[in-house]
Amino acid sequence: MAWVLLTLLAAFSQSWRNALQSQLSCHTSSLAVTLARFIFAGPLAGVYLVVLYQVQPTQLITPSPTLLYYVVGAALMQILATALMVRLFKMNNYAVGAGLAKSEALVAAILGMLFFGSTLSLLGWFGVILGAIAVMLLSGPSLRALNGPTVLLGLACGSSFALTSLWVRQASLSSGLTFPHSAAWVLLFVITLQTLILLAYLGYKDRPALLSLWRYRRLTAWISLTSFIGSIGWFSAMSLEHVAYVKTLGQVEVFFTMLISYLWLKQPVKRRDSLGLLLIAIAAIAVMWG
Repeated sequence: MAWVLLTLLAAFSQSWRNALQSQLSCHTSSLAVTLARFIFAGPLAGVYLVVLYQVQPTQLITPSPTLLYYVVGAALMQILATALMVRLFKMNNYAVGAGLAKSEALVAAILGMLFFGSTLSLLGWFGVILGAIAVMLLSGPSLRALNGPTVLLGLACGSSFALTSLWVRQASLSSGLTFPHSAAWVLLFVITLQTLILLAYLGYKDRPALLSLWRYRRLTAWISLTSFIGSIGWFSAMSLEHVAYVKTLGQVEVFFTMLISYLWLKQPVKRRDSLGLLLIAIAAIAVMWG
């Protein structure tokens, strides 16, 4: 089950990237932090693709209008999803919105079934729904904290991330290549496009933010590296398996994040968190069996 190992790699890398991003966010703007994910990841994706062709030669990709549509859609949607997440940070009841944003796996399952012909087993649906409950529990919101704007923003964020993942998978499937070359090409295209868009925008609107990435270039490089490793895992896993399954299993990222917080930041694990982690473990087992 290669997709399982790839998803675990992605989740572990993403937990480290989030910790590093939180440090960089103290020194620069949110969009600059977003750019830090891609700015060195693009060249790394190019090197990865060259090495892949050296190890396992095959035909080059022939971009089609369908492939380009999914690539552009995924690149733009991920930028939008990140911007919505940043917006959630500025809200007083952020925990509720963040929990709803983590509904990505459930939204991906519904959208995949309605528009992309995806089908999940009964056990798979159980795992996806249980995973959504688990991340809501871990986010710590109460029903009294819910309000219209937060719910809408959180669901919009989760839906944007879900569409990003679904379009990444569709781009890989429509590339005309086999795994892992299909995922590698999509990774290169998406990261390159995102980098160019953010560089152009920040170069026009916020040049000091670009300079701050150079000032903290070591931290920026580590963010790009962990993001690149995580993206290989996500893109490759989603080219092999349903997005909903991948994202549900990927919720073990919460475990890695808490482990980092406990060992690095010396933050204790609460009983509520332990229950959430148990539910995530059950959900992960369910989707692997499903």
